[in-house]
Amino acid sequence: MAIHKTESFSKKEQDLAAFAKAISHPARIAILKILANRNECVCGEIVEVLPLAQATVSQHLKALKDAGFIKGNIQGTKSCYCINWKAVEKLQVNLNFLFCNLNEKREQKCC
Repeated sequence: MAIHKTESFSKKEQDLAAFAKAISHPARIAILKILANRNECVCGEIVEVLPLAQATVSQHLKALKDAGFIKGNIQGTKSCYCINWKAVEKLQVNLNFLFCNLNEKREQKCC
């Protein structure tokens, strides 16, 4: 049975990479900022703020939701989204852990 190369890495490394991939587009960062400012937002309102088509915004929302950064529910014909603050906190903890570990190696000589 073949294993995926990602399985060779720790859960923390895999989680951090998945989170980084989810926020790797500037539109997704903008969406998170919009949701943080409004605390809850309807998808149509996000489309009004961003210079993107409805379908494009929906794709970005799906990527953020699949990564766990946002939660959403359907209320009739509208979809409401809000930030999953626990996921944001987990990303912050994992990034701090990564950068602290990198910083510890800072004094080593390199090329």
